[in-house]
Amino acid sequence: MNYEELLAARNEGKQQKTHLPIGDYYREQIDGKWRGVVEVHEELSQNLAFTKALESECEQNKTLNHSRQLHFTLVKEQGDVKRLELAPGNYQTFEQLLKDNPAIVAGKDFLDNVLKDLVDITSYLHQQGVRHVCYSPRTIFVRKGDHALMLLSHGSFYQQLADKQAFYGDDAQYVAPEVLSGGSVDDRCDVYSIGRFLQSVVEQSDLPIEYRAAVKKAVSELPEARFDTPEDLLKAVMHRRSTLRSVVTGLLALFIALAFVGIYFELFPETSPVEFVKPAPRQPMDDLLDDGITPEELGLGVQGDSLLEDTLPTQRDYDAKAEEIFRRKYEKEAERILSKIYNKDYMNNSEKKFMSESESTIDELMKVQDEMTAESGLSPERARLISSQIIERITEQKKKALGGTNSRGIQK
Repeated sequence: MNYEELLAARNEGKQQKTHLPIGDYYREQIDGKWRGVVEVHEELSQNLAFTKALESECEQNKTLNHSRQLHFTLVKEQGDVKRLELAPGNYQTFEQLLKDNPAIVAGKDFLDNVLKDLVDITSYLHQQGVRHVCYSPRTIFVRKGDHALMLLSHGSFYQQLADKQAFYGDDAQYVAPEVLSGGSVDDRCDVYSIGRFLQSVVEQSDLPIEYRAAVKKAVSELPEARFDTPEDLLKAVMHRRSTLRSVVTGLLALFIALAFVGIYFELFPETSPVEFVKPAPRQPMDDLLDDGITPEELGLGVQGDSLLEDTLPTQRDYDAKAEEIFRRKYEKEAERILSKIYNKDYMNNSEKKFMSESESTIDELMKVQDEMTAESGLSPERARLISSQIIERITEQKKKALGGTNSRGIQK
């Protein structure tokens, strides 16, 4: 008998009791084997609306075929619901995991894996018309050994209960405001709750840079201000990380390049500056049309009704034009924003100021991207790809421009 089992023997055979919205979870010996059990709260077992909701969840639980869904059976005594008996397995709550091993949060990729696992099971539940509603460290389970995340009971089955605040109790802080006030339940309430959970796992001020803006949006009070789905939350975090890496990697490479340039010019004599002549830029077609030049004068005119249908713009034409406008506008804004950090003054900043200003630059780039995406009508995925390409290209240009001169402005 291990230490936990000795403690359980002193506590009527029950291990690590945890309060959940529907009852108290603990591990108990059943037929000589340790099983997870949820003892339904007595006041809820007398509530007709709750018992019907619990029976409904038990039926659907049988059909939820996902590796991160815990299955259970309902046990009744004299017609009253008493408890849920979980499928065999060694599970503990996320709260207990953090209590036993708080340093696990600092592990490499831990937070990423937690978010990906939650998005995985949540997306599946949404496809089945189910919302978890309350992602708290006590309602999320982990399997001992590999720390695989698991979900048990889901809040959307209990929307008919009159007092949501009392039902969720101390976990109400993880529930979206519209749910507590009796409003509708949709994907965005789970986005909110996942955001609150992430904040609780890692103190808000210590969240990784790429998480902060995304989590802040996820926990917005108004549903329409949040991400539409948990997948969008995950994509925002990953995209922000990609952009941050591009900018920071570019800056670090530039620092190294400038150091070598300084050494080079200390060792070799100065040379005369070289002037370059750039070819005159071609005037864009759109500008010619704006100046009053007709399509016929440019050789673009088409005569005859038989060819009129071929000249009508297609959806592809509209999409291409929207993308062109987005590229042109975002490139201009990205050039302006990145110029704030790719300059000689910024190169002399301390490391603390370097990280602070880099973070604000990323925030500004993301904000501009979101605004222009909405204006252009492009899909968020396409807009993210284009903006990443533009940022990487401008970063390389800035690096070459700053890396091409020494501290006295002499060209290499």
